[in-house]
Amino acid sequence: MFTIGDFARYGRVSARMLRHYDAIGLLRPARTDPASGYRYYAGGQLTRLNRIIALKELGFTLQQVAAILDEQVSAAELRGMLRLRQAELAAALAAAGARLAQVETRLRTIESEGHMPADDVVLKRTETVLVAELSGVAASYEPEDIGPVIQPLYDELWRRLRAADVTPTGPGLAYYEDAPGEQGKERPAGAGSGQGDPVLVHAALVITPEALAKAGAGAGRGERAALGFDVVTVPALDRAATVVHRGPMSRILPTVQQLARWIDDNGYRSAGYARELYLECPEDRAEWITEIQEPVIPA
Repeated sequence: MFTIGDFARYGRVSARMLRHYDAIGLLRPARTDPASGYRYYAGGQLTRLNRIIALKELGFTLQQVAAILDEQVSAAELRGMLRLRQAELAAALAAAGARLAQVETRLRTIESEGHMPADDVVLKRTETVLVAELSGVAASYEPEDIGPVIQPLYDELWRRLRAADVTPTGPGLAYYEDAPGEQGKERPAGAGSGQGDPVLVHAALVITPEALAKAGAGAGRGERAALGFDVVTVPALDRAATVVHRGPMSRILPTVQQLARWIDDNGYRSAGYARELYLECPEDRAEWITEIQEPVIPA
């Protein structure tokens, strides 16, 4: 037999916790001295204590723990409870990871203030390009909402291009619009959608008419539709403020804010969503090189 203090020490819990477990009937002492009221525990009770602590750490309430240990739930119910808790913990872990990435990005932005040369920004006209593309809707224009949408679109687009024997002849180009149902909302001209509004994501790859002809697709709409992707002519931007971003798109905030300061300092304002021209996309995303192209007009 162990005193409550020794049992608590072996179980790596507090004596106060053991008294509480006794009070609610979750873990009774093996013996209680009738004269002194001292509690004594048997070594075999460590097994029940370990299970209590493990189930608590999984997020179960003490009432649920008692029901599980006393076999008031079936094995199937217990499996369901554990799977549900596993999913909840995985979701919480993913959310915490996303928040951590956001904090890191914001910290990098603050640290880079005043250290990014404004002459990195170039004002120019972009070219009209023919692209193959797939589209999807993201919950917002935030990177954490864009990423899970655009990456699968590009994966699927590459698969369909290979199936159609169409070889891209230029880099990837992502561009954005207000999602269907958002266009009718009143906003200042050129303001684009609010950060919390859905956006239509276009994942595109530059191709040529010759590549389409080689695949047996002419200019006819039906022929192109049979390819499994859209063929679109993306118009040129007459005036775009551009800057090169190096690194993953999840860390684009400092670059975007550098661009925003240049636009404001030079008497322009945004005329819509920025485009992303993926110049180099190696497997290591830290080595990515992307040109951000923001359409602008005089303020």
